[in-house]
This record gives sequence, C-alpha cells and structure tokens, in this order.
Amino acid sequence: MFFSLIAIAGVIALFVIISRQQTRIGLIERELGALRSLVLSGIPQPAPNTDQVAEGAPDEAPAATAAAATPPAGEATPAEADAATPDGAKTEAPAQPGEGASAEPTGPAEAPQPAAPAEAAAPVQAAARQTDVETALGTRWAVWVGGIALALGGLFLIRYTIEAGIFGPGVRLTMAGILGLVLIGGAEFIRRTGFRVPVQGAAGAYIPSILTAAGAFILFGTVYAAHGIYGFIGPALAFTLLGAIAVAAIAASLVHGLALAGIGLVGAMVTPALVAAQAPNPWALFVYLAIVLAATAAIARIRDWMALVAAAFAGTGIWTIVYMTDAPEMNLAAVLFISLATLAVLAFVWLARRDDAESGFDWPSITPGFFVALTALGLSVDPVFAKAGDALHGAVLLAALVAVALYRPRALPLVFAAGLATALIYLGIIPPATIGADALDVGLGAEPLATSDTLTFRVGIALALVFIGAGFWAACRFTATAPVRAASWAAWGVIAPLVVLTALWLTFGDIDRDLGYALPALLLVLAFAAGGEWIARAEEPPLSGGPAVSFALAGAGVAGLLMLHMAFGSGWTTVLLGAAAIVPALATRWRSYPVLGWIAVGAAVAVLGRVAFDPTIVGAAALSRTPVFNWLLPGYGVPALAFGFAAWQLARTTNGRPRLAMEAASALFALLTIAMLVRHAMHGGVIDTGPVTLGEQAIYTLIALGAGAILVAIDLRSPSSVLRYGSMAAGVVSAAMIAVQHFVVLNPLVTDEATGTIPVFNLLFLAYLLPAIAAGALALYVRDKRPRWYAAMLALVAALLAFAYATLSVRRLFKGEFIGLWSGLGQLETYTYSALWLVIGVALLTAGVRLRSQVLRIASAVLIAVAVLKVFLFDMSELEGVLRALSFIGLGAVLIGIGLFYQRLLTRAARER
Repeated sequence: MFFSLIAIAGVIALFVIISRQQTRIGLIERELGALRSLVLSGIPQPAPNTDQVAEGAPDEAPAATAAAATPPAGEATPAEADAATPDGAKTEAPAQPGEGASAEPTGPAEAPQPAAPAEAAAPVQAAARQTDVETALGTRWAVWVGGIALALGGLFLIRYTIEAGIFGPGVRLTMAGILGLVLIGGAEFIRRTGFRVPVQGAAGAYIPSILTAAGAFILFGTVYAAHGIYGFIGPALAFTLLGAIAVAAIAASLVHGLALAGIGLVGAMVTPALVAAQAPNPWALFVYLAIVLAATAAIARIRDWMALVAAAFAGTGIWTIVYMTDAPEMNLAAVLFISLATLAVLAFVWLARRDDAESGFDWPSITPGFFVALTALGLSVDPVFAKAGDALHGAVLLAALVAVALYRPRALPLVFAAGLATALIYLGIIPPATIGADALDVGLGAEPLATSDTLTFRVGIALALVFIGAGFWAACRFTATAPVRAASWAAWGVIAPLVVLTALWLTFGDIDRDLGYALPALLLVLAFAAGGEWIARAEEPPLSGGPAVSFALAGAGVAGLLMLHMAFGSGWTTVLLGAAAIVPALATRWRSYPVLGWIAVGAAVAVLGRVAFDPTIVGAAALSRTPVFNWLLPGYGVPALAFGFAAWQLARTTNGRPRLAMEAASALFALLTIAMLVRHAMHGGVIDTGPVTLGEQAIYTLIALGAGAILVAIDLRSPSSVLRYGSMAAGVVSAAMIAVQHFVVLNPLVTDEATGTIPVFNLLFLAYLLPAIAAGALALYVRDKRPRWYAAMLALVAALLAFAYATLSVRRLFKGEFIGLWSGLGQLETYTYSALWLVIGVALLTAGVRLRSQVLRIASAVLIAVAVLKVFLFDMSELEGVLRALSFIGLGAVLIGIGLFYQRLLTRAARER
C-alpha cells in the first residue's frame, strides 16, 4: 500500500514537471528571440534593476540574467557556473561584463540609456514572478521521495522474498547488502563525475547524499536482520559491523552533509540496544561509545556542527546513566573511563584549535557537563555507590570537570555543572533533623539523603580547596578581558567552599558553638578577602571593584557571618553580627567598591532574621527579668548604633542605596529597642506570653508606623513609586490596626487586661501614648510630602490615641490596675472626665491654630461638643452638689474663653487684610 502511494506521487510529480517544462521552454525561446533582436539592432541594454530581481523568485531571476549574456560555444553557462558544492553550499559565478552588476562608468560622461522595449522586458518580469512549486516538485520532493522509496524498497524486497519463499535467508540478505552497496557506489560515482545541483534553491536535495543515506539505511537493516532475526552472525560481529556502518556514515557526512551525519549518529547510538548478548561487556560498550564520540566530534569540529556534537555527548551520557541504573553489578572503572573519555573528547577534539580568547562559552559543553556531573552525583549520593566508597570517584569526576574548564575556557558550563553537583552532594549529607525537616513530616525521618562519613569529610575539604584555587586563579586571569567569565569562576570559588563548610558543620559539628569549625570559617574570610584584592589588582583599570571582586568580597562577608555563628552563643552572635556591619563600611575608606555597602546591608538582614527567629535574643529561659538592663538592650541597641554608624560612614564614601538601607535599619532597630524594653518591663520580664495582647499589638503598631516613616525618608533621597505607595500602605495599615485592635478588640475597658503597676511606664503608655506620639510625628513629617488626606488621617489617629491615653489614665487613677467598664463610675471620676476633655479640646485648638491644621481644630470642636453633651446629659443627672456646679462653671468658662479666642483671631485676620 505504501509503495503504491509512492508510485502515484511520483507519477503526479512527473506529469507536473513535464507540463511546466513545456511552458518554460516556450518562455525561454521568446526571451532569446527578444534579446537577439536587441543585439542585432545595436541598442545598448541597461543594467538590470537589482531590486526588481531580488523581488522575483530565486530560481527564475538568475536564469533571466544569465540569458542576457550567452557565452561562446564550449564554455560553461552562468547557470552551470552557479553550482552547489557537494554539501549544498553555493559558489557564486563572477559577474559578466554585460550583466551590469555594480559596474562603474569608464568614460567621462555617458549618454542616458534608452529603456528596453516593453515586449522584451515583459517576459523577464513574468519569469521573475514564477512560483517555487516547480523547483520543489522537480528537484527536492522528487529526490527525497525517491531516496525514501529506495531505502524502503530494499526492505520490501527482503520482506517479499521471505513471504514468497523465493530465496533463502542468506541469498535475501546478500541481495539487500548488494543493493545497499550499489546505492553507495552509485552515489560516489555521481559525485566523482562532477555532479552539481543545477538549480538554485535545490541544494538541500543533493542526490549523492540521499543515495548514500539510503544505502547506509539498507546495510544497517541487513546486518541487524542477519543477527537479530536469523542469527547468522554473533553479537560481537554484529556490533562491529553496525558500528562500522554508523561511523562510516558519519565520516561520509564530510562529503554529503549534516543529514547523513545525523543518520549515522542515530544508528551508532541504537546499535548497543539492537545487539543482544547474554553477558553484556561494559568495556565493549563504552570503548565503542568513546570511538563513536571521538569520530563524531572530529567531524563536527571540521564542519562546526554544534548540534551534532551535542547530540553525540547526549547519547553517550544517556548510555552511561542507563548502565548505572540497570546494571546488576556496576563496573566502576568502565564508568570512570567513559566519563573521562567524554571530557577528553571535549577538551582535545571538539574544542581543539578553537579560539579560547573570545568571549562567551561553547554551548555544546553544557551536555557533557550535565551528564558527567550527574554521574558524579550518583556515585556520591546513591547509597549503593556511596557505601562502596565510590564517592571518591565522584569527587575525581568533579575535579576533572574543573580541570577541563580551566584548560578550555570556552567550556565554562563545566564549572557550573561541577559547582551545582558539589552543592547538591553536600546539602544531601545534612541530617533532616538538623534543619527541622522531621518536624515538617516529609517522610525523611532523621537520616540524611547522602552518606556522611570520614571519606565525605575529607573529600569535601579537598573539593573546597580545588574550587578556591581554580576559581580565584581563573578569575584573576580573565577579569581584564572577560569579566563575566571571571565573575563565574569567582562565584563558584566562593559558593562551593561555603556550602561544603556549612554542610560539614551542620553534620559533624556542634550547632550551638563549635570553635573547630569557626577557625576554618575565619580562614575562608581571609582567603576570600585576599583573593578579592588579588583579582582587583588584575582588573583594567586596577581596583575598580568589578563583578568578580564583588563575589569574592561577598563570600568573605558570608564566611564572617558563619564564623560568628559558629564561635559564639546566641546573644553574642546577634550583637556581633550587628557590630560586623561597621567593618565593610569602614573598608570603603580604602576601597570604594559598591559591594562593600551591600555587605553591610547583608549583616543587617542577618540580624533581622535572628531577632525574628528569637526576639528574646538569648532565649526566653535565659532572659533576665531586670528592666532595661538585660540582653534586649545590647541585642537591639548595639545593632541600631552600628547600623547608624555604617550609614554615616557610607554617606561619606560610596553613598547610594546601601546607605539608605542602613539608615532604615538603624531607625527600625532603634524603634524595636524601645518597644521591646517597654514590653519586657510591662510583662515582668516576659515578652512571649502566647496570645496576642494589647502590648504586643502596640509593638506591631509602632513597627508599622516606624516602617512608614523609614520608607518616606528613603523615598525622599531615592524616589521610587514602590517606596511612595509602600509608605502610605504602612500608614493605612497602622491606622486600621489602631482602630480595630487598640480601640475595640484589645481595649482594656473591654478585656479588663492588667495595665501594669508602674505609674507612668505601663500598658497605656505603650499602647496609646507611644503610638500617638509616633502617628503625630509621622503626620508632621509627611505633611508636605504626601497627599493631604494621608497626613490628616495620621493627625486624627494621633489625636484619638492621645485622647484615649488621657481618658484611660484617669480611669486607671481611680480604678487601679484593672479598668474594665463593669467596675462602674464614681462622681469624682465622672467630673474629671469632663474637665479633662475640655482641657484636651483647648489643647487641640491651640495646636491646630499654631500648626495651621484644620483637622486638629475640627477635632477640638468635636471633643468640646462631646464634653458639652456629657455635661448637660450625663453630669446633670449623675453628679450632685458642688461637683455638678463645678462641672457647669468649668464648661461655661471654657466656652467663653474659646469664643474670646476666636474673636481675637478673626479680628487679627481682618486687620491683616
């Protein structure tokens, strides 16, 4: 059925070709007649319009141009000279004198050229508009379909003789083999007799390569049938013949093009799967793969076929991984052989004589890097291999990756592969219980994913030294010519040792305090700092602080933070981490590298992470109950001072966003210091009492207000829409928390929560007065920097908080520590509220006038109106005797005073007009 379809397609193609050729011959005859009449008339022909030719079909335009200048008999026509090379590359014919291609005038002046007759130009334009359907059918599709038909015909011949029983198996296979050899021989004969592709655009249908591919396909099927179906030949001979056919096809691709190389490579890679053996020999497999890989890489290098060599590396790597996963008893030496052979082919065959000085990297190197690193990872992590001591061999492969990357700089992906594999291996040795994975119920238990033993420890140290030495040497070598490459080397020269050290510490050391690991961390700090200086001196210009230097110094900063965690306990670690921010800030006096400021920011982030994890600094059990003078003061205060000093220093050297971040961190920690000390004092030395209380909520409110102010300050120095709207969001969130939590949900009038025994520094001070001061200060600060509604909202919140603080303080004065509403109201207490509200109203009025704040003046009017209503509606019925009289007298005096004040204010305003 399939062969019938091919035959029908061939007949249709032949019919279309014949009909089109008749039309074309007639067109060419008319063109030749028109051109002959032009030559006989002596009218010079103008140069062809190159734009018009370019717009036509690529197959027709050269023919029309070539017809304009017919060469003498016996010479090649321009169409014949414009032939394709065997691999399909075009060879341009030199321009003929009559073609006018970029011709310069030879005389001092030329007469205007008359236009060609319309009847002569029309056929040329019509030919330029011909479609490419004819070329596709006659030159490409016919050849491709023919090649497929030949290949399938050989297989169908074998199948037919089997079904008909005409010949025996040996004769059938011999006939198929002869057909394959005949096709290959015919292809070579056609190529050697000077075959050229005569039509432009048909180079992809190079007939010798199609015939060679069909012959190789038939030979491949013949050998496989002789082994897999009839058993005429054994596995060894079949393996050898199939491999030889595949390698020969790859070699022939130098003459016949990339498509044949792809066919040969596919055949070579599937050969081991087609040839079955009772006892597979891994050495035979991997030696064969190494030969195929080397041959493919050599041919791909000659023709610069990157996709071909990448596919060869991928096939070899896949066979290696399949062998490691399926083999009952893995031959470690064979695995090492093919992995090292892969790297050798990459270094000495594919990348040989390639320009290593040019920037960028060789992308096919990603494939061998991935598979060799995956092999090393399997040898180091898989329990079957790791327990047998194969982790050492995995480390050898990782070191080999680094060595090849050093030898061939364009093989930069190998560095990333080796670094990632090393990081994964040593992150896998950490017991899950150490990082709390068992608490997450992820099914890992308390066993590490990889073996952690003495060999792992020693290999880790060796790999760390390899990455440090190679990374910094290569970074120094390339920093002046290839900054990105240098930065990559410096990054892995830092990352891999840090990961190894951290993993070994978490696995073998004491997490709380271990001086044995703090010393290597200190050595890393010194090594990374010295390496950064070494790289900086090799830069162009020197000491410019490029990306490679930044990675080295950032690594020194991280190693320093690790050293502090390893060497000191919880409290001292937090304090010293904060103080460590001063070191990179001071270093900017000698080296104005931008990265130094960001290292200081990194220290601030580390301190913030520690206090978020443990707000008590030293743990709740070890925190002293002494007010103020406890671990909270240095734990929050020292970082606040250190961050402030770092910001001051950075402002005088590098400046920029790191300085703004340090200013923000300093302000935040100063606010946290006050808030935490107040909370500690209010709760009797305990700051984590379980459910959220009013005091805890007050701390959150203060932090939100402080964050809003910090964002405003940063935005003023470095404008950003994110900072602008973020600061406003912080203020809105603060106002919402105050309205819901402070006034309703956690109000001590409702909850009857203890307000504390200290007269002034009590819960009311923390929950109402401090937020009132913070909100009022923020309202003043953003008055001309943010929308009016935002400043008015903050001012109103501040006024309400101050009112609540004063009112609740009166309540506490009369009721004591517990001020719940159900304890009732006394007459003196009731009168005090009226007097207090009038005083606050007058104070708000005064402040509103001085600050020119309409919001405060309206708030004072509202409060005074509330006081008036209270006096007339509540005090009249509840108070008796002198208190009732004093209430009305005080109200009247205040109202008269307010009236007098407004009259003078209006009179003064009228005079100023």
